[in-house]
Amino acid sequence: MAALLAALLPAGAAEAGAEQQGWTGTWATAQHASYDPGTSEVTVRIPVHVSAGGTSVRIRLTNAFTDQPVTIGHATVGRRTSGSSVSGPRELTFGGKGEVTIPAGGQAASDGVRIPVAARSDLVVSLYFPGRLTHVSQHWMGLQTVYWTPDGGGDHAGDAGGDAFTTTDSTFPFLTGVDVRGGPARGSVVALGDSITDGASSTSSANRRWPDYLAARLSDCTTPAGVLNAGISGNRITAGTDGNPSAPERLERDVLSQPGARTVILFEGVNDLSWGGATGDQVIDGMREIARRAHAHGLRVIGATVVPYRGWGDWWTEAKEADRQKVNTFVRDGGVFDGYADFDKAVRDPDDPTRYAAAFDSGDHLHPNDTGMKAFADAVDLAGLGAARGCPSARVRLTPYHPGLPAGRATEITTTVTNTGPKAVTRVTTALRLPTGWTSEAEGKTGVDSLAPGGSSGVTWRVTPASDAAWGPYDIGVRASYRQAGRTRHDTDSVGADVTPVPTAVRLPYRTFTTAADAQYAQNDGQFAIWAGGQDLAGWKDEKAWPPSTCRTPYPPRAASPRASSARPAADPPPRPGSPSRTI
Repeated sequence: MAALLAALLPAGAAEAGAEQQGWTGTWATAQHASYDPGTSEVTVRIPVHVSAGGTSVRIRLTNAFTDQPVTIGHATVGRRTSGSSVSGPRELTFGGKGEVTIPAGGQAASDGVRIPVAARSDLVVSLYFPGRLTHVSQHWMGLQTVYWTPDGGGDHAGDAGGDAFTTTDSTFPFLTGVDVRGGPARGSVVALGDSITDGASSTSSANRRWPDYLAARLSDCTTPAGVLNAGISGNRITAGTDGNPSAPERLERDVLSQPGARTVILFEGVNDLSWGGATGDQVIDGMREIARRAHAHGLRVIGATVVPYRGWGDWWTEAKEADRQKVNTFVRDGGVFDGYADFDKAVRDPDDPTRYAAAFDSGDHLHPNDTGMKAFADAVDLAGLGAARGCPSARVRLTPYHPGLPAGRATEITTTVTNTGPKAVTRVTTALRLPTGWTSEAEGKTGVDSLAPGGSSGVTWRVTPASDAAWGPYDIGVRASYRQAGRTRHDTDSVGADVTPVPTAVRLPYRTFTTAADAQYAQNDGQFAIWAGGQDLAGWKDEKAWPPSTCRTPYPPRAASPRASSARPAADPPPRPGSPSRTI
């Protein structure tokens, strides 16, 4: 009876007991709303990408945003194989029992189960709901495919295969945390934020939120730390709603009660200042309150500067920009935080600091793309977090962030190693990882003997794709090696590159027709690209290209903008498998 009661204690008390048992948060999400799914007898399968590893696992569930109890009839956890399939799902119990009913507004923590969990690996949590499921407590922006059985599908929590899970969505239901123990981590970092921390505009199901990139950096430390994502889209410091409580309102539940939490990174304020109607002073007052309460709980507090947002809708004004600068001055120099991460500096346009730099902008001028998310994680001083020890000092980055490489021609790519640590690193070398058939040539040495603190070393490479490389996206990677404190350390980076067409002859049985005198074409096996100015025989003026099964715009081989043309087989042979039946 006592064990069952412990599983249903309020969050603060339950987690205090968990800390004494050595639990450390390895994954979390901030639940904030609920909905009626209108379904019965269903099982959900939730993949989670953990940050820190361990030898035992437990899960935490919440029913905080509902007015009715919920029953979990069967729960399991296991290592993910692929999709919704699980390797050896293990039974979870709550106070020794396989079923648990969580009251309205309540939470529950499972008993621990022994499963070796590697850092930055995927687990799958499965929950079966017997009878009518009247509501789902959720975190709606999961950016992760979550699998459900159809209505009436029954209990499949113990299945290893995923065939029963035929429907999907992208919200996290009921699950609010996964904890580990028995691993090298001795604490965790909580990222308290809004939609940017939540991962908006990052690649879905790819774990490219900035807390994910930070977790990757911390996992390479001798004593690593977990990273817990407490971002909620639309969250504010100065106000909240029924489905989105303010940062101070949710601080106890989402930050202070997290098992093993040592540090919180506060990255909020842009919603308050833009559409929220708050002043800079009001945001600063809210930041002071959060820092005071976190310090009283024994946590370090790292402030993050508010990012630029000019161009995001009509929310930016000069007065609001002045408030943003006031808040950022407070974060940097206010003496309230234990340190700061200059996210503003990491992504702003040096020619117009009120805007994102194009390389980091997802396109809406508020949320970063994957590269911007990585820039945020890079701006965090690992030593200043106070949650990990023996962290790597040097980082390597590839630029440009999304290069276009003409097939068969050399393009310059730069690798830069930066020493962010307090001491020099030695024997610094870099090496590229390229697709098969590509070549690279470094201009000068590919390494340096020593790199002082704060120093950088760059290498320019001439990278040439294979002449017959299919046009489209590829990954280019770099690996840096260096000596730090008597041991060899490594860091890696990668960028998405596009192989682009170069004008060539179009071979028989294809012929080309155009009204433009300077039209150019390219053929690469079953791919075709067309540049032309003027009007084609069908009357089209749009620029076009023709890969085997889709049309895409080529990069023009000269300054003039491409226009439409047509390319068709000389005798209109039947279309090949995988090719469109029409010509363009």
